[in-house]
Amino acid sequence: MNGLIYLEDGTVYEGKGFGKIGTSVGELVFNTSITGYQEILTDPSYAGQIITMTYPLIGNYGVNQWEKESEKVYAKGFVVKSIAQNPSNYMSENTVEEMLQAMGIVGVSGVDTRSITKKIRNTGALKCVITNESLSIQQLEDHLKQAKQEDDWMKDVSTKKVIHIPGQGPKVALVDFGVKANIVNNLKARGCDITILPYNASYEEIMNLSPDGVLLSNGPGDPKTVTEAIAMVKKIIHKIPTFGICLGHQILALSVGGDTYKMKYGHRGGNHGVYDIEKDKAYITSQNHGYAVDPESVKDKGMVVTHVNLNDNTVEGMKHKELPVFSVQFHPEGAPGPTDSSYLFDKFMNLVKEDAVCL
Repeated sequence: MNGLIYLEDGTVYEGKGFGKIGTSVGELVFNTSITGYQEILTDPSYAGQIITMTYPLIGNYGVNQWEKESEKVYAKGFVVKSIAQNPSNYMSENTVEEMLQAMGIVGVSGVDTRSITKKIRNTGALKCVITNESLSIQQLEDHLKQAKQEDDWMKDVSTKKVIHIPGQGPKVALVDFGVKANIVNNLKARGCDITILPYNASYEEIMNLSPDGVLLSNGPGDPKTVTEAIAMVKKIIHKIPTFGICLGHQILALSVGGDTYKMKYGHRGGNHGVYDIEKDKAYITSQNHGYAVDPESVKDKGMVVTHVNLNDNTVEGMKHKELPVFSVQFHPEGAPGPTDSSYLFDKFMNLVKEDAVCL
């Protein structure tokens, strides 16, 4: 079947359809990872987006039940140069196409992903419609015009109920804005007693748990739309050690009176260089975000920038001058990507223990 991608600037890419037969509208973004397509697809932070993979061959090692970051694919579509239909790997259980069909996700292959990536880099992230149905350009244009603009995807991907994962170590309240499974796995590996809470959990709900630490997770969308969480974090940081990752980092900045902004095309991939100012050391990190913290906005709000991006100098981490509070924009849990910065989970554990000693 044929596949079409229609961009809001009128650009059309023609290819071959795969995955679910259908039509979908979303924000077109690109990811520079070479491997890890299953983790990328199942990362809730991609909710509302159509993912273009820059690496030309996707699907060659298949998919399986272990390498997933959630139970669903929240992305709106998948665009690749070439899709492998005969994967070869001892862990492979299904093809990417079979996964997309099961999850109801539209895919288009056989397009010039290099051209798409260059366009996004030049013009910024674009709204687009992706289809493998027999639709005219006019119909695709109508789909795009009628699509509702959403920025609060974390409300869709967040847990709807409180989930408790028993452990013998520190009690961690994990606020779920679209948490990846490997963040939970990193806490489990450190013996934490974990309570996962919805995105709109109140200060009182969290305090009633008597947690030793609070972790603000990653997630999709504009951080400024999560007003409930911003109000909660504003109070919680004065009571409990807090660690923010990605969207959690942005929410923390807003809670202290800082500001965030939408980036031209964001950072998405497993090869982003980050400089740790305190350690005087560079790391290669996994990233997936379209918003960033304005460094000037947090300077007089008690925060110190601790990490910067080596490509564009955007803020990649910060800490509070006095409180046991810190955050990073990148993903220390990797999946996909390097796990060199997983030491940040140990830093969180040390803050929790130090705070307990002080009490």
